[in-house]
Amino acid sequence: MTDTALLIADMQIALLTGAHDTEGCLERVAGLAGRARAAGVPVIYLRQRVDHPDIPAEALEIHPTVAPQPGDTVLEKDSADPFLGTELDALLRGRGVRQVVVTGLITEYCVDSTCRSALSHGYDVLLVADGHTTPTRPADSPLPAAAQVIVHHNAVFATIVYAGRTVRVLPASEVDFA
Repeated sequence: MTDTALLIADMQIALLTGAHDTEGCLERVAGLAGRARAAGVPVIYLRQRVDHPDIPAEALEIHPTVAPQPGDTVLEKDSADPFLGTELDALLRGRGVRQVVVTGLITEYCVDSTCRSALSHGYDVLLVADGHTTPTRPADSPLPAAAQVIVHHNAVFATIVYAGRTVRVLPASEVDFA
């Protein structure tokens, strides 16, 4: 049994609209999911519940490029932290997981929260440097550009220290599930 799980956060059709490098990120995450399945690594989708009358239910489905396959787990969540109010921790512990590989949407919210909460729950973390994305912003926005947010978070997690935990940041091409 493997001690690793792949977590895919919020890669839902409606939520991906306007995200930075959407197609590239989707392709990399799909490739990771395929490699994880081939290695017997659990693939767990974290799906954000959204109750908004203007968003049709089908738009809240996971994007078909990275759609769950038989044997994958889809876990509904109500906050950026997928451990909060869900069975994620029990699911991971029940499978003997000690390390999570984190991908998904939105870098500064759900991806960041997933990494930090996983560390606080006792898991090692591998953040896929090119496997997470965030919405693009208009040129006149006071917020940093999407690419800057991604680079910033990769740098933070490449240097962050959690006692007794390992944190790594690698591109999708270097993630080895074997």
